[in-house]
Amino acid sequence: MSKRNKMLKLIKGAEIYGPERLGKKDVLITAEKIGCIQDGIDIGKSVEIEMIDAEGKFLVPGFIDSHVHILGGGGEGSYKTRTPEITLTDITLAGVTTVIGCLGTDGVTRTMSNLIAKARGLQEEGITCYVYTGSYQVPVRTLTGSILEDMILIDKIIGVGEIALSDHRSSQPTVEEVAKIAAAARVGGMLSGKAGIVNVHMGDGERKLSFLEKIVSDTEIPITQFIPTHIGKNAGLFANAMEYAKKGGLVDLTTSTPKWFSENKEAKCCQALKVMLDNGVPVENISFSSDGQGSLPQFDEKGQYIGLGVGRIKTLYESFRDAVRNENIAIEVALKVVTSNPARNLKLDDKGGIGVGKDADMVLLDKDLEIDTVIAKGQIMVRDKQAVVKGTFED
Repeated sequence: MSKRNKMLKLIKGAEIYGPERLGKKDVLITAEKIGCIQDGIDIGKSVEIEMIDAEGKFLVPGFIDSHVHILGGGGEGSYKTRTPEITLTDITLAGVTTVIGCLGTDGVTRTMSNLIAKARGLQEEGITCYVYTGSYQVPVRTLTGSILEDMILIDKIIGVGEIALSDHRSSQPTVEEVAKIAAAARVGGMLSGKAGIVNVHMGDGERKLSFLEKIVSDTEIPITQFIPTHIGKNAGLFANAMEYAKKGGLVDLTTSTPKWFSENKEAKCCQALKVMLDNGVPVENISFSSDGQGSLPQFDEKGQYIGLGVGRIKTLYESFRDAVRNENIAIEVALKVVTSNPARNLKLDDKGGIGVGKDADMVLLDKDLEIDTVIAKGQIMVRDKQAVVKGTFED
């Protein structure tokens, strides 16, 4: 029997952060769920079980990446700059066990039907995957013709996005149009038991977060209905986002974007997180996402395309690791922005933590915080830092 197919797995002797510190314990996995967490779990020899020795390792929740271009993205430099689809190996080697897919700039050649098909394919391969309906453009291009119907009728659709604001590539929507999108997403989420989040792409335009602030002040839509991402794009937007988050707003830092000030100085997301925490922003209001496989175009001061990079999903894990290593942020604090915070924001109640009854999505890290083993829905996806190919591990 393949070890991947065993229903019971026992992780022995791990130091657990779930994301809060739980101490050194054993964890029993039953099928796709966490069945038991306690000291010294002992299973009789008559029971077939896979043992995972975790002595000297940290056990943390599987990472949640709430903004990934699973179909690829772009290309702002014409067809030849279209970026490739993401692979399961890219995802699992990054310690990511839950992915939210989005379209981005191109809502024409990258379609909602293709996005959902890709999400279902990744789900079949062993991870959890949901999507946002729409792209940069307003009116929103949906699957059914309606945000409300997409939210209620399509299980994989949990929100709307990424809608572009304060960006020369956006469709320049009005405040009223964005408010109506949020209203439809909110009601659709309520009727379907989903978060109904509006994921907002923030450009580096002078309007910054003003649209969202006006909607919150002038309507009954709560501030937590939006997640503006790329908020470290320049110094002005970053400062605006910190004040927005202090008022209860949710903000998201993009780990694939190294420059968060417009000056020549480079700063990583781990440094931005440190600045936010030092300035009194509640960690619960901050999340990281990778923008994996997204196109990262460069434009000159006239808005002309001059180059392009590709987002990497592994930067999500790297930014968490560097926040602990380089910025001396506590593990349990840094973990929140890639586990429990996005799980709460997206209403993924079985994700983002290590607890009895939650999905068995976990990552074993060595003492240097390097990824050792990745488990998604109870199945080993990465073992000893190598991606697992189905059927290759035998008794």
